[in-house]
Amino acid sequence: MTQESSDCCRFCGAGLRQTFCDLGFSPLSNAYIRPERKNHRESFYPLHTKVCGNCFLVQLPECESPTEIFNDDYAYFSSYSQSWLQHCQDYAAYMVERFRLNNQSQIVEIASNDGYLLQYFKQRDIPVLGIEPAESVAVVSRQKGITTLTKFFGTQTARELAAAGTRADLLLGNNVLAHVPDLNDFVGGLKVMLKPEGVITMEFPHLVRLMREIQFDTIYHEHFSYFSFRTVEQVFAHHGLTLFDVEELPTHGGSLRIFAQHTDSGKQPMHPHVAAMHQQEAEFGISNMETYTGFSEQVRETKRALLDFLIAAKRAGKTVVGYGAPAKGNTLMNYCGVRQDFIDYTVDRSEHKQGSYLPGTHIPIFAPEKITETKPDYVLILPWNIKQEIMQQMAFIREWGGKFVVPIPRVEVLD
Repeated sequence: MTQESSDCCRFCGAGLRQTFCDLGFSPLSNAYIRPERKNHRESFYPLHTKVCGNCFLVQLPECESPTEIFNDDYAYFSSYSQSWLQHCQDYAAYMVERFRLNNQSQIVEIASNDGYLLQYFKQRDIPVLGIEPAESVAVVSRQKGITTLTKFFGTQTARELAAAGTRADLLLGNNVLAHVPDLNDFVGGLKVMLKPEGVITMEFPHLVRLMREIQFDTIYHEHFSYFSFRTVEQVFAHHGLTLFDVEELPTHGGSLRIFAQHTDSGKQPMHPHVAAMHQQEAEFGISNMETYTGFSEQVRETKRALLDFLIAAKRAGKTVVGYGAPAKGNTLMNYCGVRQDFIDYTVDRSEHKQGSYLPGTHIPIFAPEKITETKPDYVLILPWNIKQEIMQQMAFIREWGGKFVVPIPRVEVLD
């Protein structure tokens, strides 16, 4: 990507001059280090988000290609969180009931990962198709009997599928909208892929929640864009798609689920949730540049608070380990400069990450049983968005007086 294009908004093309948050340089967040490559050179990229003064889209420049990010070693598998699987099962039941889906319907999921969601539609004998760019997770989806194409989605893929007779009654994407550098090509593809009376649902972290709760660690190189409802509505409208409903979700620290249809369809009535969300964001100041300019100092203060806690804990002779190896944790560790001088190791339920090291910090990743062996004083929960699930799984640390720590939105020690 040229310097000129990286300084222009990926939606409206306006110049990008206002910093939203500068987190320095960081490696790719899911580029876990295998033991044989521990001493090899790593690539670090600027993690500097800016906000467009025209459409207020918060965005990162494309420093590395999606092909490099979502490669055959891609290590994020969606099926390891029970609370997330329950969310997806509930979603499937809700969609079937609300839109009367049946075995004559066609469901297409973009970024279908390991089949974590489509499996619940398949259990109902509803035809499903997954589109997933990372072969490492797509192969697991196929093992579940889910037809999965290893492709990046955009207008070309949509046209190919539509020409072959595949268009969607329900076209969905969970946490994919933020992952596409060519936003207009992606949403244009949604338009092509959707049947005349079909429905699109997309889920993504809400920018308002990110700012209110200082969730800066959700900024990493897989996420190219960070959306308010106001901005995403503009993007979809530009491509002939109207948002007719929006719901707030607790997932990923606070997300939105948007519902879209062809603008010339009008089958689905406009829900009052849309006007309510407009009002909520207006009261927050989502269209005022001043709302964005103060975020950086809040981030710096959150960093200082975490380092204060870790320094005090180590000086007191306490042991601290991590739980989880999520992408957000890698942003947190690299920005705060936290390595094994503060965190002895971290654990993760995914065998795809165990035995590796966190990118940048080289903190080792073990299976959760490691915590039972070493009995640490503190367990720092890196995927803080599922802290209740983790605290329930690891409740036994209280037997030796262990305590949980969450870093976002502020450091909090939980007994």
